[in-house]
Amino acid sequence: LKFESAGETTGYTVAMDANESAGGDASAPSPMEMLLHGAAGCMAIDIAVILRHHMEKVTKLQIEADGERADTEPKYYKHITMTIVIDGDITAKQARRAADLSKDKYCSAVHSLVADVDVKIILNGEVL
Repeated sequence: LKFESAGETTGYTVAMDANESAGGDASAPSPMEMLLHGAAGCMAIDIAVILRHHMEKVTKLQIEADGERADTEPKYYKHITMTIVIDGDITAKQARRAADLSKDKYCSAVHSLVADVDVKIILNGEVL
């Protein structure tokens, strides 16, 4: 069940696979893991941009994303926790401001997870 997806803007491809219980071999992240990767990556990039004038003082910027999914289909994420570690010679206030701005204002990936999104499906040229 391994699939590849190519980015429309960059052309980069990423592989995704299902776990064994869904018929895959878990040879790549699942699509749901990719959602967490995207949100964490978006926040990390935002934080680095917000702290751009202080990044030479940052020795570590790490984000761990964990999600709790619903028990029944469609098993969406009910809760997501982003654990952010920023080490270096910056103040706690600067780090908190950057994390807050990313979460509350700039991170498009996080905001897409909580937005009321209309999903349009086109199957073999026909809109479903």
